[in-house]
Formats: sequence, structure tokens, C-alpha cells
Amino acid sequence: MQVIETLAEGLKREIKVVIPAKDMEAQMNERLEDAKGRVRINGFRPGKVPFAHLKKMYGKSIMAELVNEIVRDRPSTILSERGEKSATQPEIGMTEDQAEAEKILAGQADFEFTLSYEVIPAIELKDASGIAVTREVVEVDASEVDEQILKIAESARSYETKKGKAADGDRVTIDYLGKVDGEAFDGGKDEDAELVLGSNRFIPGFEEQLVGLKAGDEKVITVTFPADYPAANLAGKEATFDIKVKEVAAAADVEINDELAKKLGLESADKLREIVRGQIESQYGSVTRQKVKRQILDQLDEMYKFDTPERLVDAEFENIWRQINTDLQQSGKTFADEDTTEEAAREEYRKLAERRVRLGLVLSEIGEKAGVQVSDEEMQRSLYEQLRQFPGQEKQILDYFQKTPGAAASLRAPIFEEKVVDHLLSEIKVTDKAVSKEELMAEDEEGSEKETKKAAPKKKAAAKAEAAEGEEAAPKKKAPAKKKAAEGDAE
Repeated sequence: MQVIETLAEGLKREIKVVIPAKDMEAQMNERLEDAKGRVRINGFRPGKVPFAHLKKMYGKSIMAELVNEIVRDRPSTILSERGEKSATQPEIGMTEDQAEAEKILAGQADFEFTLSYEVIPAIELKDASGIAVTREVVEVDASEVDEQILKIAESARSYETKKGKAADGDRVTIDYLGKVDGEAFDGGKDEDAELVLGSNRFIPGFEEQLVGLKAGDEKVITVTFPADYPAANLAGKEATFDIKVKEVAAAADVEINDELAKKLGLESADKLREIVRGQIESQYGSVTRQKVKRQILDQLDEMYKFDTPERLVDAEFENIWRQINTDLQQSGKTFADEDTTEEAAREEYRKLAERRVRLGLVLSEIGEKAGVQVSDEEMQRSLYEQLRQFPGQEKQILDYFQKTPGAAASLRAPIFEEKVVDHLLSEIKVTDKAVSKEELMAEDEEGSEKETKKAAPKKKAAAKAEAAEGEEAAPKKKAPAKKKAAEGDAE
């Protein structure tokens, strides 16, 4: 086998591989000899089939198997022998000439193919001890725990049917039908919808017009959807709602005690307080972690400057760009609404893609040198989290991860990255700083990119991708709909 480098330009490589026809034929003959004693052909005793006849019947199919095995297995061997790692799966090129292909299968022509790929650049790791980060720490105040418990208690409070008019704080059960220009719209109808007046769950002006109604009353109310309403077909539109009140119920007094805790599945009010405090600390800890990680990545970005494989950058950019356009379509906005242009946004997000790829390669090298491993147990936990997020779709998700090449890597990558960050935290200088929750949650005015799997145009003039991994956008007020039970308030 001849391996000839035909291109070495930057990170790009192209290799020509030539396997002489005589070598291909020798391998084919060896397999035919091996199969001779096993094949059954009418008119011949086992093991007595003439070699020429065997070759005539099975030669081309065996040669085709050889070709498939070579293009499947040899590229990795060739790269390993060259001491190279391909950034993506190498592209394999073979002759498209039918006559030439027939000659190869007949053993009359050399088998040639090309490998086109980009190498992962060699990264010389630098001393990380010079990295210094500030870890912002918030002390959870007892009043904040009390405030959160009160919200939980209010969401779990009971209501008793009352006679008379509905007032702020009462829960009304209603049927409604929404219309724009006299026509009903999707999502604007519900029956037995429960709404606590004054909760501001529905669009502005809706709840206020229900105050004073009593069970059995019917009324048509008029409201205007906010200009920034998520559904573009309703944003800024005036709408009417046909309302029928089916029940008015008054709220019972809120009491924070062991009975409330037991109602939530806990043994005592003290346990409820402990869990709520832990949840608040975990929330702040996640933000702290994300800010520390950003500081580390920003400093690594300054430390390492090298060319990135174009194909990896292209793939990362396409992921970002697809999310950007999805977000714009869902919000009904354009790049002009964000005070930018498509061209400027493309340039900005291309830079972000390059940064992500570069930092990904650096973290990978650091992790490899440090011996960072992702266990099967950690992979299983990550898969379980995926299943938990999509109830009812467990089978489809399992099938996806079992049958899709590279899907498992999407589970492994974030775990590996976080473990590398943990490793770096053991080597760098970390200074704790006590801050208020307002300071912790404040947006970074400098606009450094948070390393994420998602990006959305949130800032004007070529926006940065700021949403931290795992965060969700703040829920916007919806058209009236049944309130979903809050999950995870006290698990």
C-alpha cells in the first residue's frame, strides 16, 4: 500500500492511497481459497469446485467486500501511523468512472482512494497556575428562605367556595373563548380554568375585569396583547374574551407548619426549611459556578491562540445559527429589530464558534493530559436526566442514543468539560468574595460570552450568546390557559 501526501496546507491534509491490483487480487484469492471448502454449488462435490469457477461466481462480491473494509478500516490506521488526529471524519474519494470501478473489482486495476481531512493542531499546554478567578459567594438569609416558603405555602393553600362577588385573592373557575376581529384564535379557549385574581398570570387587564363577578355571571371583556407577546399573530392586537364564571372560591389562611410540610410529602416544617435553603444555595451555586467558569475560559482564550479546524468551526456555527433563526422566528423579530444585520450577526457568531472550538480543543487536551475520565455511571445519570425532561418519549430518546453515531458523545462532552473545570480549579488561584444576591445575579456589562450549547440574539449590535448552559428564558405571560402545577418546589 502506497500512502502519498498530496496536500499539506495549514491544517488541511489530502492523502492518496494506492493498493496495487496484484495485492488486491492476492487478498481476494486468499478469501476464495478459504471459502472453497464451505460453498455449495450444484454439480460439484464440497471442496471440489474449480478455483476459476469459484472466482467467476464470487470474485467481484469478495473484491467489493475488500474495498469496503479498506475504506472503513485503513484511514484510522494511516492517521495513526502519521501521528495525526482528524478533526472530523475524513472524506473519502473514489473513482466515479464505472469502467474503472469494474476493472478494480476484476483485479485488473490498482485500487486508489483519497482521504481529505483537517488535523487537530498540536497544543502545547501552558502552566495554569497563573490563572486567577474570583468566586462570588452569597450567604442565604433566613428571610429569603421564609419568603420562598411563603410562596410555596401560597401555591399549596386551599380554597373554599363562597357566595358573592370575586375579589382580589379569590380563585375563579371560568370558561373562556378569545377572539381577534371576531374570529376565535388558537390557544384562546379553555374550560374550567382556575385563576387567582391578582396573580398577574394572564395578560394585562384580563384579571382586573373579573373582579366583582360571581358564579353564573357571563361577561365579554376586552384586552390588548402586549407588543412583545411571543405569538407574533397576537402581539399588539386587541382581543375580546367571552367569560363564564363557574365558581368563586376564597383562599384559606396560609399557615407554615408541619401539616403544610406533610401536604408536600415531607415530615416536618424544619425539613421543608432545610430543603428550601438547599435549593436556594444550589441556585446561587450554579450562577457562581458559571461565572467562575467564564473567567477561566476567558483567560484560557487569552493564553491560547492557534488556527482552528474549519470544518469544526462550520459545524459549531451552523448549530448556533440554526438556534438564532429559530429564536427569531418564534419571537417574530428580525435582525433589524435587534439593531444589527444578518451579515454582522454572522460575523459575530462565527467568532463565537471559533472561540468555542478553540476552547473545546484546549479543554480536551488538558483533560487528556490530566487523565480525566467519564464513568459509565455518570453517562447513565446524564441519560436519565434526558429521559426525565421528556416524559412519554423515553423509547424514542433511548433509540436515538443507541442508534445515532456520535449521540453518546453529546452526553459525554458536557460531563467531561465540567470535570476538566474541576481539575483546573484545583490548580488555579481562587479567591472567595462575599456578595449580595443582586450582585451575583447582575449581568456582566462587558458582554463576555458564556460558553453554552445555545445562543440567542439578546444584546443589540451583533449580540453575544449569553444564556448560560442549562438556564431557561424567563417565562412570558401566556394567553389564558390552565395553570400547570409547579414542579420541584419541595422535592
